[in-house]
Amino acid sequence: MQILYAIAMAVVIGVIVRFSLPERRSTGIVLVPALAAAVAAVVAALLAWIGWDWSNLAIWLISLGAALVAALALALLAPVLRRRSDAAFFERARRAA
Repeated sequence: MQILYAIAMAVVIGVIVRFSLPERRSTGIVLVPALAAAVAAVVAALLAWIGWDWSNLAIWLISLGAALVAALALALLAPVLRRRSDAAFFERARRAA
């Protein structure tokens, strides 16, 4: 049950990251929060699986910290990759026309 709390907090972190950083128009509205939730779920499940107790603060900090890092990385890298991809696509389209 506690993993649902970690996932919900990670979604909130993802939403905050998405709306805090510039160039948010180049990614979908759900992409960053979904990645944050997935990362938090996997990390929390792995830590619980190896025997960490949910009352331990470290499991929360590590899983939510990993979600924050993943959300920031995606929110910062996606616009750069999107611009490159769009430029290459338009260049190919211009040559074909």
